[in-house]
Amino acid sequence: MVLSCSEYNWARYSMTLVDAIGRNGQEMVRDCLMTLSGFTGDLVLRLSVCISMLFIPMIATSQPPDMREAIISVERIWDRAGHNAFTDILSFRGTLYCCFREGTGHVPGLNGTIRVIASDDGQNWRSVAHMALGGVDLRDPKLSVAPDGRIMALMGGSVYDGNQRVSMAPRVAFSNTGGTEFSRPQPIFIDERIRSDHDWLWRVTWHQGTGYGVIYQPRVEPQAVQLVATIDGIGYSYVTTFRLDGRPNETTLRFLPDDTMIALVRREEGDQRGMIGTSVPPYKEWTWAKLFRRLGGPNFIRLPDGSLLCGTRDYRQEDAYSTLLGFIDIRGQFEDLFRLPSGGDTSYPGFASHNGTLYVSYYSSHEGKSAIYLAKLRLAAFY
Repeated sequence: MVLSCSEYNWARYSMTLVDAIGRNGQEMVRDCLMTLSGFTGDLVLRLSVCISMLFIPMIATSQPPDMREAIISVERIWDRAGHNAFTDILSFRGTLYCCFREGTGHVPGLNGTIRVIASDDGQNWRSVAHMALGGVDLRDPKLSVAPDGRIMALMGGSVYDGNQRVSMAPRVAFSNTGGTEFSRPQPIFIDERIRSDHDWLWRVTWHQGTGYGVIYQPRVEPQAVQLVATIDGIGYSYVTTFRLDGRPNETTLRFLPDDTMIALVRREEGDQRGMIGTSVPPYKEWTWAKLFRRLGGPNFIRLPDGSLLCGTRDYRQEDAYSTLLGFIDIRGQFEDLFRLPSGGDTSYPGFASHNGTLYVSYYSSHEGKSAIYLAKLRLAAFY
């Protein structure tokens, strides 16, 4: 099923006037309306004009560009398992690769497996790999291109005793050079100084021949997040520890042209607001800012104009979660752009750009069971 721009119910997904002017604007509107309620006739008309003139510049400067022009289509591309979730996407040698977990539920359900599908046109998809390990719940796969030119598929591996998780250890698999098949997932090796029995390396980002990622350790108190580095995708050496409170976990790393590393971190306790940090080589010392958003399955990319586009779960409507795209910056600002058609169990977007199109993979259960979706966006519309 493909949804074009004209087929969207944009009233549901676009910003309202109240969204555009913010909380302070809401209070101003309320005060103005209360004032108007005491007057009639020409005075009301004059006051209304004044209010309109007051808010026109506020709305013009606070609303993002009209993003309806960015949407090419949104398509459900996979729903064969009982629960399909936790996506990533990669453009590799002119072909799109999308990976995700197949299972019976969010967690734990039956042990999850990892599916990789591929498409030459973003429309027709074929299965390339289906990875499983006996007794291990595989989840949250992430794709990258290793220095040797192969696709690397990183994934979490959890072992359960009934509904109780007893261990976590990341796995990794590699494609052949043509990207037509993948190896069996194998354990990674983590620096002895930080290794625990509950380690989750959530994503690896390659920069100048070195891969960097953040391991979170939910059984270490206080919960630790460790920056690590690799040259082969299998062995990981310790770099530094992120000294953050609030039970930090899922982290995406990106790089600026001057080698500055940016980290976007999810937090589960306290105010639960995400953190964004920056560091320069050797990435030992970090500067942090708190985002004005709670994050879930966070990912971001640097656009050609240097701006940072983020995708995350939007928690603001407790009974109606959605997958949100927005601009972020290293000061902690978060500017909403739009929500992708989504709801319920949703998020974990992946980003890939190819020939002027930005592809965003994500999962959602707004049409029934959790399924994999692909949004095609005009890249130039974002800058």
